[in-house]
Amino acid sequence: MFDEIVKAGRYLGQSMRLMVGLPEYDTYLAHRDTTHPGEPSMSYEEFFRERQEARYGGAGKRGGCC
Repeated sequence: MFDEIVKAGRYLGQSMRLMVGLPEYDTYLAHRDTTHPGEPSMSYEEFFRERQEARYGGAGKRGGCC
């Protein structure tokens, strides 16, 4: 039963992060290790920046507002 509670907590935490748009760096690293072994991965800072640009657009894509 304890394992089920831990699993539910992880699922809830992942769901909350996805709702507010926080990227899953650990999931990205697991994917890279599985599908692209031996290739370099982005640092957390690079990953976070890339995810923000993918979600909100890079500089100049907002019509000059910000």
